Amino acid sequence: MIVQTSAKQANGQAARESKLFHKPEDLKDFDYQKMLADPGQFPYTRGPHRTMYTQRLWTMRQFAGFGSADDTNERFKYLLKAGQTGLSTAFDLPTLMGRDSDDPLSLGEVGRCGVAISSLADMRRLFDGIDPSSVSTSMTINAPACILLAFYIAVAKEKGVALKDLRGTLQNDILKEFHAQNEYVFPPRPSVKLVIDTIEFCTEHMPQWNTVSVSGYHIREAGATAAEELAFTLADGMEYVRQSLDRGLDVDTFAPRLSFFFDVHNDFFEEIAKLRAARRIWSNVMRDKFGAKSERSWLLRTHCQTAGVTLTEQQPMNNLIRVAYQAMAAVLGGTQSLHTNSMDETLALPSELAVKLALRTQQILAHETNVPDVVDPLAGSYYVESMTNEIEAKAQKIFDEIEDLGGVMKAVDKGYFRRRIAESAVAEQRRIEAGDQKIVGVTDFVEQGAPDIPILQISQETEDAQVANLKKLKKNRDALQHGAALERLREDTKQGKNVMPATTAAAEADATVGEMMDTMMSVYGRYDGGPEW
Repeated sequence: MIVQTSAKQANGQAARESKLFHKPEDLKDFDYQKMLADPGQFPYTRGPHRTMYTQRLWTMRQFAGFGSADDTNERFKYLLKAGQTGLSTAFDLPTLMGRDSDDPLSLGEVGRCGVAISSLADMRRLFDGIDPSSVSTSMTINAPACILLAFYIAVAKEKGVALKDLRGTLQNDILKEFHAQNEYVFPPRPSVKLVIDTIEFCTEHMPQWNTVSVSGYHIREAGATAAEELAFTLADGMEYVRQSLDRGLDVDTFAPRLSFFFDVHNDFFEEIAKLRAARRIWSNVMRDKFGAKSERSWLLRTHCQTAGVTLTEQQPMNNLIRVAYQAMAAVLGGTQSLHTNSMDETLALPSELAVKLALRTQQILAHETNVPDVVDPLAGSYYVESMTNEIEAKAQKIFDEIEDLGGVMKAVDKGYFRRRIAESAVAEQRRIEAGDQKIVGVTDFVEQGAPDIPILQISQETEDAQVANLKKLKKNRDALQHGAALERLREDTKQGKNVMPATTAAAEADATVGEMMDTMMSVYGRYDGGPEW
């Protein structure tokens, strides 16, 4: 694809930075009560809770997953012992794409970029010795999200934990896959239907579970600007709300369990302003556009992750510093949950040393800097408030463009999101190549030699053992129960029913991720990217 980028786009950041300082004139029409208010008050610019971190810190939720379920179970326990306050599960590429570990297309990728989970037996081992009622669990999974949730439900039931007591988050945001990350399997419309299935099921049975984490992170990592990340993410969130309402759900029953996930990049004040603007936009949309009556429906609650795309292979120790500043921005912006990237993530999955240092970054921020002792200390800053307004205005223009195209689904069909992200990525690359944007250790202050830090290795034996275990399970399971469960899933998919009861039954019958995905694919088909892509 050849992307044409205007000089105005390429120089947008430079134009903003050319203003040396801000003063009252930049906020001459600023209405404190309308635009800002106090923390915990509509429109929540200053934070969703009045006391924020002064009474309760953000959740420290480090992303973890590699090798086998046993490997990751050990890492979970290591992190919990080190003081982590929530679990976050990274799955390997075969699992993310809905393939079993023994699929020929999976070989060489099993356990490499996350944990390999193909069956209920794998999920049992993943949470062995961990009480699901005592810790909140996040799962980063999209196309097969309903299947991995079914596995987790089955494990909880076996441990005697009621669904109402489960706390956690399912990433489950398939729209951003069509915008940026490409881990889709089914076409857009049935893919979104499965998201609404999980929202409906969890609203009825799992009141503490965040049903979808609407994710801007991957959009930003693909090259979007802060304003585009914000606008695309909230537009996707609005689409899930619309389709849930079309399903017949009451907005105040499901909206409080929607959550968000944002990238925190290098531009310190811009990232703070982005999070503040996101809360303000979402609260107005939920109250005024969708008619939500409950204040809990107006709140935008978010997890943040420091920007993986800013990390460098060269001089990886520098990444510790980048991550610390990004974490500070997330906290000053008012995040509810935070993952800090490890210094070695451009080289391999994080080592124990690296992941401990990443966690310690949050703990030092929380317990030594006194930053959590005051809510939104940057409120009233001419610069931060004007930037918050600026990002909000840019996002509104993007919302208007999406509506002009016929809404989110039509914009996906037309490739709108991909084109915008590509243009922004090219503009940033041109700034780097022109020397206008420096990267320490890469474009400037360069050193020779390979990085001297320990690297986590995933052995071939891990894949071999995972494949052998899976083949053994397939050989020894109850064939009649397994076949009946998959047939029920096929019929429910054909009839447009909510698939969650059928996927849970199939999980308990030892049906695998790949088998359930193939069953639904026989109805939905596999998506190839669409004619306009």
